[in-house]
Formats: sequence, C-alpha cells, structure tokens
Amino acid sequence: MNASNRPSAIFVADALGVDFLNSIATPVDTPVEWIGSGKDLLDWLEKAQLVPAEVLKSLGESAGPGELDAIAAQARSLREWFRSFVVKHKGKPIPAKAIHELEPLNKLLARDEAYKQIVAVNDSHASHGMKLGEFRRWRSPEALLLPIAKAMADLVCKEDFTYVKACEGPACTLLFVDKTKGHARRWCSMAICGNRAKQAAHRSRSKTK
Repeated sequence: MNASNRPSAIFVADALGVDFLNSIATPVDTPVEWIGSGKDLLDWLEKAQLVPAEVLKSLGESAGPGELDAIAAQARSLREWFRSFVVKHKGKPIPAKAIHELEPLNKLLARDEAYKQIVAVNDSHASHGMKLGEFRRWRSPEALLLPIAKAMADLVCKEDFTYVKACEGPACTLLFVDKTKGHARRWCSMAICGNRAKQAAHRSRSKTK
C-alpha cells in the first residue's frame, strides 16, 4: 500500500513503545507499513510527537541521498527485534534475568545525547515558575532512533507486561497495554475490531433465530 492511499498511523496502544510495534500492522484486512521509507519515518515520528517538528524539518533537509531511508531500515529492524521480545514476555511480569535479551536496546540508549535544562513555565496557573526540561542534541539522522529507544525502554521499565495484550480481532495484529479498570480490554479499539466483533455477533444471533 503506497503512502497516498495509506490510512493514518494508529496510536491505540496506550504506550508509545507498543505503538512503535504497531507501525506495521493489519488492522483490518491488508498489512500496512508506516515506516517504509525515510519520509515515512519522519511522518510517523511527528504523529507520535517523539521529535520536535523543527528538528524533523532540519534533519530531513540536511540528510544525504538515501540516508533517511537507511535510518528507516534500521528502525524496522529494531522494531522486529523488539517485537520478538514483547511477544515472548507479554502476559506476565518480565523477570530480571531477561536483562541479557535487552543488550541491543541498551547499546542504542548509550548513544543518546539527552540533557536537562531549567526552563521557565509560562503558565499563570502554575504553582512554580521553573521546571526541569528534557532536551536532546540532534547531530545526525541516526539520532531519530533515540526517542524510539526511550519509548521502548519506558515500556520495559514502567509498564506491567502482564497487561500487554494482542487484539482479539481474528485478523488484527495490533498490540496494546490494557490500562482499563479490571483489565478487561479485548480490542485494539472499539471503532475497529470491537465494532466488527459486535456486528459478527449480531449476525450470528440473527441466523439462529
């Protein structure tokens, strides 16, 4: 499916690390790839709000021929490596011994040039006039992988993998973190698979009458 008729990227996982895995998915019938090229990667990062728009514009303009496409290829490889980890461990807490499996992610995180600065809070309702802001040096297009790596690390360290689930839609490949009360979520979204399941159940009941 080319970019011109591709649906908008899907963000239904309640965790950006899982949304990254969902950047290739079969939400209905046809597989959709949202990071098929360098331009796709820039678009996805913008929609995910992982990289400031001005940084994406600057790196997009300064990148050499094929450079962004190469970074997108690295992102796809990273995604599929991480998918195997998430699928292996979903549905149960991650044991400490799994740390050795995360070496590729730790190596990527070690390349980060993130730093913090005190910035003013321009909000008349705020209780404090200053806050600690997080920033990153964007020295090359490869830095685009770093906020993705941070989102993946946040998933591993901050989310309970007991509630990482796969959508129950028969053909759907989307994953999500179930943060609902009672952890009873079954679908990627009610608008997609939940509605289709309701329609299928209705048809089934109609046939038995």
